[in-house]
Amino acid sequence: CQESRAFKMPKSSPRVFPWPSLWLASLLILMVQSVLSSSSTYQRPAVAGKRQGFLERTLVLLDVNTRSSIRVLNENFLSLQLDPSIIRDGWLDFLSSKRLVTLARGLSPAFLRFGGKRTDFLQFNNQKNLAKFRGPGPDYYLKNYEDDIVRSDIALDKQKGCKLASHPDIMLELQREKAATTQLVLLKEQLSNIYSNITITARSLDKLYNFADCAGLHLILGLNALHRNPDNSWNTSSTLSLLKYSAGKKYNISWELGNEPNAYRSMVGRAVNSTQLAQDYTKLRTLLQSVRFYHRAHLFGPNAGRPRKNAILLLDGFMKNAGSVVDAVTWQHYYMDGRINKAEDFLKTRLLDTLAEQISKVTKVVNTHTPGKKVWLGGLGPAWASGISNLSDTYAAGFLWMNTLGMAALNGIDVVLRHSFFDYGYTHLVDQHFNPLPDYWFSLVFKRLVGPKVLAVRVAGLQRKPQPGRVIRDKLRIYAHCTSYQNHNYVRGSITIYIINLHRSRKKIKLAGTLRNKTVHQYLLQPYGNDGLRAKHVQLNGEKLVMMNNETFPELKPKTLRAGRTIAMPPMTIGFYVIKNINAYACRR
Repeated sequence: CQESRAFKMPKSSPRVFPWPSLWLASLLILMVQSVLSSSSTYQRPAVAGKRQGFLERTLVLLDVNTRSSIRVLNENFLSLQLDPSIIRDGWLDFLSSKRLVTLARGLSPAFLRFGGKRTDFLQFNNQKNLAKFRGPGPDYYLKNYEDDIVRSDIALDKQKGCKLASHPDIMLELQREKAATTQLVLLKEQLSNIYSNITITARSLDKLYNFADCAGLHLILGLNALHRNPDNSWNTSSTLSLLKYSAGKKYNISWELGNEPNAYRSMVGRAVNSTQLAQDYTKLRTLLQSVRFYHRAHLFGPNAGRPRKNAILLLDGFMKNAGSVVDAVTWQHYYMDGRINKAEDFLKTRLLDTLAEQISKVTKVVNTHTPGKKVWLGGLGPAWASGISNLSDTYAAGFLWMNTLGMAALNGIDVVLRHSFFDYGYTHLVDQHFNPLPDYWFSLVFKRLVGPKVLAVRVAGLQRKPQPGRVIRDKLRIYAHCTSYQNHNYVRGSITIYIINLHRSRKKIKLAGTLRNKTVHQYLLQPYGNDGLRAKHVQLNGEKLVMMNNETFPELKPKTLRAGRTIAMPPMTIGFYVIKNINAYACRR
């Protein structure tokens, strides 16, 4: 993604492809035609000291290199995460919901990471008894509620294959009350840095795996790295028991160990340095190889926190000692904390650009020790903790999310794990009523249209010149991929461009070069209703997106733009544009 700049091409850039003379000539002709035509259709009073010509500052000329891709990502690039707190607050028991499974299946294929801050407080207990290990709940309904869960489990056990359920509304209402009460306890633990252990039973693991398997997701299970021996070495007893149980059930699972190990000292007053962490991962790899079913299982880590000084030092030491042990290097990034209180904060270019800086730091360390090792962005969320009500669960948060996917893909991040698919709070894709939030619809359209091959974007336009000492940050962000091969509405060779307009004004994009005079399918996503950026519903080309029933998605209907038509991006919107029948060489293979 390149910034819209003055029509003066940079002399050299690692991401810019040579400009063919024919394409350059076509750009000049298009711009001259646009400026001449605008003079007869649009009149603007001259302002002293300012250049005339509205289109001179707003028309963007866009082309894509269709000869070769610059990156090829994992097929599961957009993936999901569930936090272990769903065991405590009770939502784990509702993962068998037909609606939840349907919504998760809509984002497959994908990884499902079961991990988060409470990964390091999980203890496995190989038993089926539910009630003994149930989390807290209001006394006045707890007994009847628990009996309902048990009866539901008995009914599920009788099913073969995917075990799905339809839960009564009263049961869901009681669960929402229970989750709200439990979250107060979890928040108190987080603020005090005093955490209690969470028991994951065999029954809990069965439910988790059933959800992942039915939805077409590959489960990545986080293991407790803070279960230590007196000499501070990792205690493997609980892990070994879990491995034996899941191997006996033939559960196809990948693994990781710990979560943000650089923060252990502040969390529990006990540090695990990079050398010790590397030894722990080596021990886990040996443990996996000792269990026949998992001797080739994938292992990911070390799940370092945001790459500041301590996290970078830990990552560097880990990669030096155990870089070859893991199949991909994982780290985490959160954009903001609870102090954010305006929807417009999600549109700040300085905030959006922090990700590129963090990616650069991490990849530099990884490539120093293990060049070419895949890097994953795990635990990615728009806000810290459980998010901000009426902000991180609204349309506004979509700008961060879509820009994250585009920037991560462009910079070679192989997988992005979104925190979280579903739970209590306001940073999720699905709310507690099992309704998709705006970020879910963005993700669904992305999955349907965007493939793993990343293409180079060429952008030119006449913009204001930057003032001395001032950084001009791009408010029109354009990314391009080959269209997903899973989408049978488009033949191989099609291209998907997605555009994020952060401007408060409409922007016009003219397709040039190889894209010129091609038919375009538009998928324009805008807020639905009168809440603007704070809307919790999304419309696609003017139609509100809503589930038809528990098992049926709405039809994602494109709007056809005639060949040669200029793309008009409304202010503060996100759009996907499929260039049909372009027969791009990079996308045919």
